[in-house]
Amino acid sequence: MSSHGIKNPNGGVNMRHVIEPPDPNEHLLERIFSRRNMRKAWKRVKANKGAAGVDGISVEEFPEWLYDRWEGIRESLLDGAYKPLPVLRVEIPKPDGGTRPLGIPTILDRLLQQAISQVMVPIFDPGFSESSFGFRPGRSAHNAVRKVQEYIREGYSTAVDMDLSKFFDTVNHDALMHRVSRKIRDKRLLCLIGKYLRAGVVIGGRLQKTRKGVPQGGPLSPLLANIILDDLDKELERRGHKFVRYADDFVILVKSQSAGERVMLSVKRFLERKLKLKVNEKKSSVGPTDHTTFLGFTFKGNKVRWSDKAFKEFKRRIKRLTGRSWFVSMEHRLWKLAQYIRGWMNYYGISDYYRPIPLLDQWLRRRLRMCYWKQWRYARTKVRNLLRLGTKLKTAIYVAISRKGYWRLARTL
Repeated sequence: MSSHGIKNPNGGVNMRHVIEPPDPNEHLLERIFSRRNMRKAWKRVKANKGAAGVDGISVEEFPEWLYDRWEGIRESLLDGAYKPLPVLRVEIPKPDGGTRPLGIPTILDRLLQQAISQVMVPIFDPGFSESSFGFRPGRSAHNAVRKVQEYIREGYSTAVDMDLSKFFDTVNHDALMHRVSRKIRDKRLLCLIGKYLRAGVVIGGRLQKTRKGVPQGGPLSPLLANIILDDLDKELERRGHKFVRYADDFVILVKSQSAGERVMLSVKRFLERKLKLKVNEKKSSVGPTDHTTFLGFTFKGNKVRWSDKAFKEFKRRIKRLTGRSWFVSMEHRLWKLAQYIRGWMNYYGISDYYRPIPLLDQWLRRRLRMCYWKQWRYARTKVRNLLRLGTKLKTAIYVAISRKGYWRLARTL
């Protein structure tokens, strides 16, 4: 509160006329679309690459396209005239055989959303729950998994595993904007966020209106998801529950089956009444933590290991990358393979379970030998390469002219 005010006739300051300091969250658009913040946003968007949106402009083409247009776009943003383009809906394959909808904004809208997110995150993030780990600075899925493991070690042996039914597609716009407006006073920014929520989606060339939902794929979506689900976090904290949430994936840890069933019913009621979100009862369950899968990991006693589903998906991808029908050079194949394995191990490397690794290594080497054998193609080439590897001439000729299948021969090479 400012010390400046209007003095009354009796001396002193008339507190009714004290000048309040300006709210820093009332004039955010100027900060968001400042040159410094926009440059930072562009670096992020450029690094993430990604496909073009409905306008067809790629990341590479975008700087030249924007050069003569930015001043006009910025002016329209500040005076409230800007209208975002709809997102392009694509279906991304899921490991279980289904698909996940992804909304691809234009590069311009991606840039603007990233700029908005960079200013809004420092406003909202400090108030988020310590039990929330998804899409937050300095937090990761590994932190979330270790937190679950910590609760299990403390004796919380029953998991309430709740699945929100099509969360990103069903977020209530009014409920979300009400929560955003708690900390954002700039009405222009609130209006712009509302426009993004209602921008529509193009599916198969046709525009569909969006009366609910937050499209997955935009830089602003993770923050908006955390904002609406923060009310859930606060409610669970108020009740004294042990829980871990990563975006819309969360698990509550209790000490008995009966307690878990009571928690399931009461939390389901809260989600549906207060946040207008539905729980997928078929995918939600209460049971021992040994039967729980969270972020691709399972928990066996005090140990963390990758889930069977994650391991099956790993082998499926390896089979595809080492498939005989993929006609690429071995150099490219090995590069893609190393890239995938490195990424998988960076994520699942925190597992305490390594028993399958030796057998997996043997299986992978055999698949690579099969790829080499397929690529060498002719008997003469096979003999020559086998001799280079130190194989005896008689053995090299015998193997090269064999009619056994690639997979069988890969076992003997």
